[in-house]
Amino acid sequence: MAGDYTLTIIKPDAFNSGKAGKITAHLEQQGFKIRAARVMHLTDAEAGEFYAVHRERPFYASLCNFMTSGPCMPMVLEKTDAVAALRVAIGATDPAEADAGTVRKLFAESKERNAIHASDSDDNAAREARFFFSESEIIRAR
Repeated sequence: MAGDYTLTIIKPDAFNSGKAGKITAHLEQQGFKIRAARVMHLTDAEAGEFYAVHRERPFYASLCNFMTSGPCMPMVLEKTDAVAALRVAIGATDPAEADAGTVRKLFAESKERNAIHASDSDDNAAREARFFFSESEIIRAR
């Protein structure tokens, strides 16, 4: 999966405000192909496990609370150098600092309610994708 695949999550703020379709369309226009997707509501345990890497950070509890506040939409995306390409496409964490035309500039409400998660490395992309999807659920390019 490394290299051409990454994981993203349309977060509850964007999903609940009807922006999931617009974000998905924006990513497809940027050349990403959706290889797996689902809508789900994370449990406390799932959010805690997924964001365990941040457990010692001061924002961990509020992040977990936010991610369990409503439905979200994890997706596996495919594109050459997918992790780096997605990080560019979504923009800075704070939408006020994000470049024009990025997902966060267009759709995020604030630094905390920033519409979308993106894996930060190939290793994390593979781990995070396996958290939400089995190998058989991810459509591979032929």
